[in-house]
Amino acid sequence: MPSPSKEFKLPQKLSLFDLRILGDSARAVLPPSSAAKVKKSRAVVEKIASGPNPVYGINTGFGSLASQKIPKENLLELQKNLVLSHACGVGEILSEKEARSILFLRLNELSRGYSGARVELLEHMLRIFNSQASPLIPSQGSVGASGDLAPQAHMALLLIGEGNAFLNGKLMPSRKVLRALGRSPIQLKAKEGLSLINGTQAMQAVGGLALSLAYRVFETAQKTAALSLEALTGTPVPLEDQIQKLKPHPGQIETARRLRQLLKDSPLRKSHLTGDTRVQDPYSLRCLPQVHGAVLDALEFSRKTVEREMESVTDNPIVFPDGKIISAGNFHGQALSFAFDFAAMALTSMGNMSERRIFQLILGQAPRLNPFLARRPGVESGWMIAQVAAAALASENKILAHPASSDSIPTSANQEDFVSMGMNAALKLKRVVNNVSRIIAIETLCAACAMEYHKPLLPGKGVLAFLKQLNAQITTVPKERPLSNEIEKAHLLILDGYFD
Repeated sequence: MPSPSKEFKLPQKLSLFDLRILGDSARAVLPPSSAAKVKKSRAVVEKIASGPNPVYGINTGFGSLASQKIPKENLLELQKNLVLSHACGVGEILSEKEARSILFLRLNELSRGYSGARVELLEHMLRIFNSQASPLIPSQGSVGASGDLAPQAHMALLLIGEGNAFLNGKLMPSRKVLRALGRSPIQLKAKEGLSLINGTQAMQAVGGLALSLAYRVFETAQKTAALSLEALTGTPVPLEDQIQKLKPHPGQIETARRLRQLLKDSPLRKSHLTGDTRVQDPYSLRCLPQVHGAVLDALEFSRKTVEREMESVTDNPIVFPDGKIISAGNFHGQALSFAFDFAAMALTSMGNMSERRIFQLILGQAPRLNPFLARRPGVESGWMIAQVAAAALASENKILAHPASSDSIPTSANQEDFVSMGMNAALKLKRVVNNVSRIIAIETLCAACAMEYHKPLLPGKGVLAFLKQLNAQITTVPKERPLSNEIEKAHLLILDGYFD
């Protein structure tokens, strides 16, 4: 689905879901009031840069070289060298959407006026962002210590005409991109190189975008679970509100309410109210509010953490309007690292539960359902190996769910002796979200196929609407065929928000 265009006034208070459009058609403006704050903090930096006293990030070296005083005649070279030397990222390239989000988030923070950058630098960044250009940023190389130094150094390369960047989807040298935009490379002045590469914007963008997509996966998982409950002729009784009030976690109460809505007025449910000798459903059906509710609570905790971080000043040193410059640790990504790890663990559990429902669907023990949902079991294998694919994805997630935040490794000659691994947590979360989306896609198609065996009986109104929405894109009639393309299509529909 195309994202709507939106204009952001800097500094903008952002929601997690704003990240979905930052990398697309969003535009930004710098109001005069914000420019005035930026100029005020810049005046503080220029006063110090012209004075005799050493202040970290302005006229000293960096990291463990902070004790090295830099002569005035070398300050411009210092800032450019900082960007060049720190642009040592490796591995898979971040998407243009992620890269543009990093550029915007850093610009948004600089516009708060606590970094000492010039208005000219912000205007340069603003015009590049509004042009739909994006820097080429490798995904690996940050330990989330002084923020995301390597990824954001690659972002800064575009501003100074170094490295490569994308324009209209085409990769080319940054100088060529700037020339096409009618811009010249900017010369960084005192503290500006450091202001560009400090901060947690890379993990905010990568992990935040993944988290925003996790909500879409969750919404579809709710509908899919209700569809599976119908296909397995399960009972909605454990979803009753009076049960949830005895364990009043907000997520549990909310997910049970949504599930009840989806299952309301079900002819299929009425057909097995009597004569069914089963006493209880498996946990993957009976405990849906307890598990999905806990997942929702975890996602909400992570969302609030990311949104709080996007409001924060994560630079170092921080320039205060009263003239103070304080070196501290707001660049540290521990809060985000915990949040992304927590979300990955929660989603892994949701994917594990989905895989168990897939297993129940193909077991051949529920009323009217053949083994593997095959029309002629034995001659046909049906959904046998689709369940194996879901199991493979679920097991990979169990590896990825190991918390990045529990690790640390000293860097920068032991100056950065405890780091967050926030970018690793963000990258892991992105993989988990994609894996769980594919598991849910398999369950959705499998449960829809199972519903074919119940015709002419229909599910609840909400489930039926979901089923019609799915069938408008993908046919789910039982038939032996390669399933991978249909699974991938359903996965992309989930991430695009088609089922929201």
